[in-house]
Amino acid sequence: MQNLNVTAQQIRIFEAVARLGSYTRAAEELCLTQPAVSIQVKRLEENNDVKLIEVVGKKLFLTRSGERMFQGCQRILEELQELNAHIKSEHKRVDGELKIAVVTPAKYFIPYILKAFLNRFPDVTPVITVINRRQILDELKQNQYDLSIMGRVPENLNLEGFAFFQNELVVAAPPKHPLSKEKKILISDLANERFLMREKGSGIRDSVMERFEENGLHIVPYMELGSTEGIKQAVMAGLGISVLPKQAIRLETRYRHMDILNVEGFPVTRDWYVVKMTSKTLIPSADAFLEFLKSIDVNKLLAMSDTR
Repeated sequence: MQNLNVTAQQIRIFEAVARLGSYTRAAEELCLTQPAVSIQVKRLEENNDVKLIEVVGKKLFLTRSGERMFQGCQRILEELQELNAHIKSEHKRVDGELKIAVVTPAKYFIPYILKAFLNRFPDVTPVITVINRRQILDELKQNQYDLSIMGRVPENLNLEGFAFFQNELVVAAPPKHPLSKEKKILISDLANERFLMREKGSGIRDSVMERFEENGLHIVPYMELGSTEGIKQAVMAGLGISVLPKQAIRLETRYRHMDILNVEGFPVTRDWYVVKMTSKTLIPSADAFLEFLKSIDVNKLLAMSDTR
C-alpha cells in the first residue's frame, strides 16, 4: 500500500463502513446513498490495487490491509477533529494584539473606552496609532490596522463604519476674548475673526466648513495646524479662535484657559465611527472590540471616568 492514493471523502466513508460493518448503515450515517458508498470503497481499492473488504455470505470482513487502513483512517479523523477543535478554540480566544488607528481628536476619549474594554478582556494588547485621517485611509487600504476610529466615513472607499458616539464641536476662544461675554453670537460675527484650523482632509475641518457655507460664510484660515493639541495651544496663546471637540478642551475650559463661545449654529454634532475594510476578516480581539463599542453607552462611561 505504498504511495497511497486516497481522498478525504474516501477516508470518512471507509472508516464508517469498517466501523459499522455495513454499506447501508454507513450511507445512513453519512447521509449518502448506498451505491455512492460502495462506489467510493471500490474506487479506493482499485486506485491502490488492494483488497480492503471481502464479503463472506452477507457479512463484511476487513482484510489485513483493510484493518491497517481502518486504523489509519481512525487516527486521521481523530487528528482532524482535534485540529478543528483547536482552531475553533483559537478563534474564540480574545487575546493578542489589537491594532487601531485613531484620528488625533479621538485620543481624548479612546483611552477611557480602552480601559473599560481591557477590564473585560485583559489578555488583549492594544497597539494604538494616532495619525491624521488621510494617513489612516491610505494605511487602511494597505491592511495596516484591524480597526480605525474617525469622524467621517468616505463613501467612495470599500469601508464599513458603525457610529458609536456623538461628539460636539464648539467654537473655542482664548480667555477674555471680546466675544466671550456675549450671550448670543451671530455666526456672521465670526467672519472677521482669525481662524485656526486643521489641515485639509481633516474630518473636523470638513464639518466646520460645511456649517459656515450653509450660512453663506467663506472662512479663510489664518493658520493651519496638523493636530488638535497644536490648535489648543495656539488658541490659548491668543493667536485666534477655532472649532474644537468639546471633549478635547474639557480641562482647559474648566480652569478658564479657554472659553466656549455661544455661537448660533453651534455646537455641530458629529458621529464618531469605528471603521474597517469591508473585505477584512476581523481577528477575535478586533471583533470583540467592535461588539464592545456597540454594547456600551460611551457618554455614561466617560461620565463615570470624570472626563466630561
